[in-house]
Amino acid sequence: MLHFDSDYMEGAHPAVMERLLQTNHESTPGYTTDAYCGKARELIRKACRCPEAEVYFLVGGTQTNEVAVSSVLKPYEGVISADSGHVNQHEAGAIEATGHKVLGLPHKDGKLTADAVGKYMADFLADESAEHMVRPGMVYISHPTEFGTLYSLEELKALSDVCHKYGLPLYMDGARLGYGLAAPDSDLGLEDIASFCDMFYIGGTKVGALFGEALVITRPVALKQMITHIKRQGALLAKGRLLGVQFSTLFTDGLYMKISRHAIRMAGLLTDALKSRGYEFFAPPQTNQIFIVLDNDTLARLKRHATFSVWQKLDANRTSVRFVTSWATEEGDVNALISLL
Repeated sequence: MLHFDSDYMEGAHPAVMERLLQTNHESTPGYTTDAYCGKARELIRKACRCPEAEVYFLVGGTQTNEVAVSSVLKPYEGVISADSGHVNQHEAGAIEATGHKVLGLPHKDGKLTADAVGKYMADFLADESAEHMVRPGMVYISHPTEFGTLYSLEELKALSDVCHKYGLPLYMDGARLGYGLAAPDSDLGLEDIASFCDMFYIGGTKVGALFGEALVITRPVALKQMITHIKRQGALLAKGRLLGVQFSTLFTDGLYMKISRHAIRMAGLLTDALKSRGYEFFAPPQTNQIFIVLDNDTLARLKRHATFSVWQKLDANRTSVRFVTSWATEEGDVNALISLL
């Protein structure tokens, strides 16, 4: 059976596993106060070209989003998101569980536009009953998006500008950030993201780590006692050095980008084959998530040989599905999938 469901199906990159084993018997302070976390923070700050950034390590994406959003919003505020955004669709009400509403806006191929945010804010502020409504307090985006699409430098700058106009911190979910940075269509670097976003996280769970995300805060928009807030949310890992070891390994000698480029190359092989065979794409193929449309017969046949995500039923005979490559995807498996298609 071939597996193209997601990019967290395997364990961790061998270099990460080796480093965890090498440091396994060391005794270190807990709660990310160890030297490995310190080194990882410095490597991330250097990669972002943001020496003043605060860097915090958490275990998973939903946990990181919940902590980040609740650290910024006042009790009466909500977070603006594309209605397809992960916090709005696939996090089981984690944001709402903190007492904050997700304010979903229409998306364009998974992306939130500056025009949509600007119009929403103008309409909200012009509403005479605004004081009875949930006030927008920040903006959430994901890069790559849930449709595998990318924000351009121009689009991110425009979003940043409208956010600053209305005093809204801009937060980027970077669960698959490595794959976005490595994509051929990308004109964004980590330094651009650090410049235009007030907060973002660098995904490890889906990009070579056994688990872990690095939350980067570039401006003082979150609670001052962030570690206390993380602890209160049940998100402070006692064996924090496990996160530091992994991120210091991923950000040494360009490993994070090297393994991300591999996933993009595998996705490119699959995309080229799908194009040559005339498949219809449900979303523009830009990163390691590839969405195509299958008829019922093809879908049933393919399910006997491969696992993948069934995304959306389009009509009685057509369904959009998603294939995902990762740092661990082997070219032989891609070729085997191509032969089935």
